[in-house]
Amino acid sequence: MHSSEIISKIELKANLLRQDIINMLCHSGSGHPGGSLSATDIVATLYFHVLKHDPQNPKDENRDRFVMSKGHAAPLLYAALAECGYFPKEELLKLRQTGALLQGHIDMHSVPGIDMSTGSLGQGLSVANGMAIAGKLNKKDYRVYALLGDGECQEGQVWEAAMTAAHYKLDNLIAFVDFNEHQIDGRVSDIKNIEPLDKKFESFNWKVFKCDGHSVEEILSAIEVAKLVKGAPSVIIARTVKGKGVSFMEEAPLNYHGKAPTKEERERAMAQLCKVVFKND
Repeated sequence: MHSSEIISKIELKANLLRQDIINMLCHSGSGHPGGSLSATDIVATLYFHVLKHDPQNPKDENRDRFVMSKGHAAPLLYAALAECGYFPKEELLKLRQTGALLQGHIDMHSVPGIDMSTGSLGQGLSVANGMAIAGKLNKKDYRVYALLGDGECQEGQVWEAAMTAAHYKLDNLIAFVDFNEHQIDGRVSDIKNIEPLDKKFESFNWKVFKCDGHSVEEILSAIEVAKLVKGAPSVIIARTVKGKGVSFMEEAPLNYHGKAPTKEERERAMAQLCKVVFKND
């Protein structure tokens, strides 16, 4: 069991990230709220407790690496990096503006703290493999974490990368699958069913763990067990809710895959999120 202080800290950070996501998307009038909100608890757990990283030294060669393979969840990563201090939070409200720091998909060349540019789905795990292989060749003890979407797992390159990671016994690689059951044009099970996802990864010689992707305790426990694995990569399949934390987005996930909230919807969402913070206090 993890201390209540640690869990409460991460939960508070996750709530702040959700507020930032809603605010920046409403301000930009464009972006992807649903899949950003579903993965927030995972990313908050990583950035505010698990990852070895230093906002004052983003290129530290000994840092842990993180690859947001589902690159359309850029608002979530931007919010986490800003909260950590990689760049001023004022930049969040310039999201998707021409010439601004933060563009619609993740750019490692313009934003400090980003290890890989992503947006074209299916490529992130391959890059994470390369980082993990480099770590072993250079005798570094950093870990590589990659976050994939469930719809993204329909991509063939994901499975080529899965085979490669197992072949090279990349036990310094931990992948997450944000299993929120929806993609842009429908339920994942209707578009192209990926189940049984756990058995698929197991057949590729990965160690598979499952958790509630909104339980910080379960996420932390899954990561700790995955870190003990030797000789194989690990994947944590996290069951999540698209639009988590905002009731009307949870109830209509397909409406908010790539639709920014209006000003009225922003007020409704923020009322819910701020109520959660007050309740926790």
